Amino acid sequence: MSTYTVTQRLAQHIDAALLTTLGRRVIAAALAVASIGAFASNRVEDISYASTPDGTTEITIRLASPPTAPRAFATESPPRIAVDLDDTQNGLSERRINVGSGAAASVSAVEAGGRTRVVVELFHPAAFESRIDGNNLVLAIAKGAGKPEVAAVAGSSPGVSQPKVTQVDFRRGTAGEGRVIVNFDKDGAGTDLRREGNKLIVDLFDVGLSNDLPIRLDVTDFATPVQFIETRERAGGARMEIQTAGAIEHMAYQTGNELVVEIAKVTAKDDERKKLGEPVEYKGTPVTFNIQDIPVRSALQLIADVSELNIVVADSVSGNVTLRLVNVPWDQALDIILQAKGLDKRSQGNVVWIAPTAEIAQREQAIEDARIALEDRAPLVSEYIAINYGSAEEIAALLTTAKEATAGGGGGTSKESSTGKGFISKRGSVTFDKRTNTLLVNDTAEKIKELKDLIALLDRPVDQVLIEARIVVATDTFSRELGARFGVSGAYEDHHGNIITSSGTIQSTDQMINRALVNRLAGRPSGLPVATPGSLGDGIISPGLPSRLNVNLPASAGAGSFGWSVLAADYILDLELSALQTEGRGEVVASPRVITANQREAVIKQGDEVGYVTISGAGSGGGVPIPQVQFKEVLLELKVTPTITQDDRIFLAMNVKKDEVAGFISTSIGDVPQINKRELNTAVLVDNGQTVVLGGVYEFKTREDLAKVPFLGDLPGIGNLFKKKSRETSKAELLIFVTPKILRQRGKK
Repeated sequence: MSTYTVTQRLAQHIDAALLTTLGRRVIAAALAVASIGAFASNRVEDISYASTPDGTTEITIRLASPPTAPRAFATESPPRIAVDLDDTQNGLSERRINVGSGAAASVSAVEAGGRTRVVVELFHPAAFESRIDGNNLVLAIAKGAGKPEVAAVAGSSPGVSQPKVTQVDFRRGTAGEGRVIVNFDKDGAGTDLRREGNKLIVDLFDVGLSNDLPIRLDVTDFATPVQFIETRERAGGARMEIQTAGAIEHMAYQTGNELVVEIAKVTAKDDERKKLGEPVEYKGTPVTFNIQDIPVRSALQLIADVSELNIVVADSVSGNVTLRLVNVPWDQALDIILQAKGLDKRSQGNVVWIAPTAEIAQREQAIEDARIALEDRAPLVSEYIAINYGSAEEIAALLTTAKEATAGGGGGTSKESSTGKGFISKRGSVTFDKRTNTLLVNDTAEKIKELKDLIALLDRPVDQVLIEARIVVATDTFSRELGARFGVSGAYEDHHGNIITSSGTIQSTDQMINRALVNRLAGRPSGLPVATPGSLGDGIISPGLPSRLNVNLPASAGAGSFGWSVLAADYILDLELSALQTEGRGEVVASPRVITANQREAVIKQGDEVGYVTISGAGSGGGVPIPQVQFKEVLLELKVTPTITQDDRIFLAMNVKKDEVAGFISTSIGDVPQINKRELNTAVLVDNGQTVVLGGVYEFKTREDLAKVPFLGDLPGIGNLFKKKSRETSKAELLIFVTPKILRQRGKK
């Protein structure tokens, strides 16, 4: 950069290099104007609006020259009015102008293909008229709903084949913006545009795709915010994903068989980019000042010469200043002078007003007092705003800070406190009617416009979420048992008259001894076995089988068995081997599902109430016991609150419960149910349509039992006759799956 040096001797002169630079800028500006004029024969310079006493909203489009007859048309879903101006350039600095008057919500203008389209977004369909007044094109939009002059079909008609996407094209605008142009083979394509992170999602309802249509377009080389475009079929139509980079703003309009989506970079202002405490960045041309005791007005004149600003100095500015600055940006030098002399500045375009800080503060205070006074004297008007999707009562509570209920009409009144809080003025009020779900607003015209914009943002259809849960309870059991029953019974009398008996119980041996005594009294000789009949007497009756068993360790009831008995001269041998193996597998699947709105809790439950008897009234006081029947709920319950995130995912706060009756416990007053409870309480973030396992419990149980006769059961081989073995294993598994799906509301912005 060049350096501008000023001394006291040259304080009244301007450097020749500065004149050269100024001349270059003038020439560049002239060339720019000439190039603009060569690009298009006309230019949109301004858009304004006004309301008439009958509620009509007039939108005035001011052009550089009288316009030709424009082409205007309207759509009912979404309600819009579009005006095409051929051979016209868009000269507006703002892409969108909020209106909020009557039926008009906002106005936006976009340039494409040598023409400019002005789109008026409406709160509801309304009739309109257009007229040319000099250089102005005026659109008069009626307040009430009515049939538009030209209606574009927004959805497919019954019995008509669906539209098909024939071409997806991309173009770069003159200001570096990207334009995605979608062509259909016929009218009637429904669309929905939304932003998700760094993507623009365009849903095309009831449309098909041509076979030769490219699935992915890479447009990175066009140097626009758009990187690539991907189009694919989906259930109910098609979806287009536009990948972007950086901060962007977008708009879309549809006419007939063409859809245009424009994406441009957002250029933040310097004041918006500054952070708290961040030092000021100076970008002015460096200057060098070496002056002694110069009047402040003269120093400001030097700054004006360098900066090419128009500086207006208040009469109260006086005093001298001494400066020695080397290669300092001129805007920093200006701030230094103002700080040194207690001055401040206010800018408007390229005109800067400089005055003492107190004087500027006093003037701004007077302006603010005048504005407040005018606002307090502004006439109040009434407006009736119908709420489509939300609750008029809830929106009224958002607009105000205090609320007073009224007794009539099924509605209520909300009125702001004297502190001026809320979105309405301190003289305004909001009344809601529950029966018609309508807001009745009484406030100034300017405040009502702001409220309409805010209500249009809040009153939108809410997406819904379908939550499908699956609760799986799987069980697997296995058991094996081996058992034996063994017994030896017998009796013998030797030559000395000794009687020896053996059996399973003392009762059975006693029975045989008593029988031997009977034989002896009958004259039976000694030395013979007494377990079988002899030549004298009737012998000994053998005891029953349960009494003959020395070892009684069989397998459980229902087991298979093998029995073996030996009857000898003086003894009986009994042997029974039993074995049992059982296997069981079971699975219980419960699948509750529920649909709810975004951020609304949903509860679905199914089950029984199990009754049982309790006793009340009895106690130390000797009261009469009174039986009462109580009920316990045994439920399958799903309780969930979904929240849809900006990146099309779902945050779920869930409570899942699965109860079942395991059995009944017998008591003196009846049976009491025993309930198995399974419950999960969690919060999880899930992708749209993704199935996730919320939790699971895996339970494994094994058990081995051994019953044996001491010492005998430990003998090798033969010890198995004196023992019982059992082994049992069981597995139980609980899994809870959930699948959330977003149900988009068609036509939602």
